[in-house]
Amino acid sequence: MHSLTLISFFAYFCVLLAIGLISHKKQRSAADFIMGNRSLNFWLTALSAHASDMSAWLFMGFPAAIFIGGLSQSWIAFGLLGGMFCNWQFVAKPLRTMTEKYDSYTLSTFFENRYHDKSGVLRISTALISVFFLTCYVASGLISMGLLIESVFGIDYYVGLGIATLVVVTYTLVGGFITVAWTDTFQALFLLAVVMIVPIIAFFSLKDGVSHIQAVAHSKQVSLAFFKDYSFESILGIIFLIFSWGLGYFGQPHIVTKFMGIKDANEMNKSKYVGMTWQFLTLLFAVLVGVVSLGFFPSGLEDSRLVFIEMVKQLFHPLVAGFVLCAVLAATMSTIDSQMLVCSSVLSEDFYKKIFRKTASDLELLRVSRLGIVLVSGFSIMLAFNRNTSVIDAVHYAWSGLGSSFGPLVLMSLYSKKTNRYGAIAGVIVGGIIAGGWHLVNPYLTVYVVPPMIPGFLLSLTSIYVVSKMTQSEHTNGYAETKSSALKDS
Repeated sequence: MHSLTLISFFAYFCVLLAIGLISHKKQRSAADFIMGNRSLNFWLTALSAHASDMSAWLFMGFPAAIFIGGLSQSWIAFGLLGGMFCNWQFVAKPLRTMTEKYDSYTLSTFFENRYHDKSGVLRISTALISVFFLTCYVASGLISMGLLIESVFGIDYYVGLGIATLVVVTYTLVGGFITVAWTDTFQALFLLAVVMIVPIIAFFSLKDGVSHIQAVAHSKQVSLAFFKDYSFESILGIIFLIFSWGLGYFGQPHIVTKFMGIKDANEMNKSKYVGMTWQFLTLLFAVLVGVVSLGFFPSGLEDSRLVFIEMVKQLFHPLVAGFVLCAVLAATMSTIDSQMLVCSSVLSEDFYKKIFRKTASDLELLRVSRLGIVLVSGFSIMLAFNRNTSVIDAVHYAWSGLGSSFGPLVLMSLYSKKTNRYGAIAGVIVGGIIAGGWHLVNPYLTVYVVPPMIPGFLLSLTSIYVVSKMTQSEHTNGYAETKSSALKDS
């Protein structure tokens, strides 16, 4: 462990804590803590939403996929860009407007209020799915942080997990939603600068540049073409990559809650262009990291997940390398803090308040929200003990689960007047089960490895439509009785 690298990491952590303290506003309620009372400007909304999206996967999983599988893996980026653009275009503004109309701070509460579900089934099922998959997501981020700290400092992986978790939990507890938004914005700008600089310097350090990269790729049988070939299997694989990532955006709670926090919904268009520009640049240069790494490591690496980290360690002085590698921490922390915040809001708003303490005070709910962050971090650490889990596989599992469960219902909630609570419940449960267990049944249905997002999303959407149509008369009668009773009481 180099002392200068340690100093740079310590300095970075201090900067995060300083931002947390500066942006800190006294919270008087859970609404302050989990949504900042909808007070974000368009810059904060854009950069914090996108930073919440791009975890360590951007530096570890994505470049590793290209390093191993070639440039055809970059179709993942096309799926991400298309999915996030559609999210801004079709979800952001209407979701912000409708969640305020229904006085909702979580997706679970929004679905319950939107469909007048008095049974609690819809809220509880969506809340359970949120906590399960988001905890898996947090665990994947902790794995990458543990690997980073072990690689850079030589500190034991499990000790690194504890250090990483402590830092994130500390500044998230300090200021809640507002602090997370400010730290995410800082980290978004920081990691953008780093992901642009590193591959450029690495490329110019190669003796023969492009020809060297091509020669190494040829020797390893790694294709530098967007299409490996034009066979049915190749085209099908690209379609799977695009849709398995792109469809997921509609249902990611840690991203869409940032839409819900903007102060002026009419400024959402500005946020869209700021955010999409940031995402395009980060993905473009992350692809470049993967391509350049082929020539930079002609003999390969024992652990392909460390492509970016090892590149930085060889290129820079230890002090500078420490600051540059903080970008990996930035990418991870900006995702983990948002996910922890969403989990804590679900535990306080959808479980504690609705089930155990309907008359809980604002101060009590605020304490429960903070306790929720501690609990989620504890469970995530336990999952992260399996250090051999692939970062990109863990992220894809959680991404598919959330996207399949919530994505179709978010769209139907915003654009369909015929969907009812029965269809909503069916869609959420079907999406969650298919995404969570698809890997078990896929081999029995087809020889192709179909990403769980695709069947999960489509079957969830179908379930919502079919069940809503089948129960339409019952729903209409029940709703009419409720409305009549309310009018009579008034």
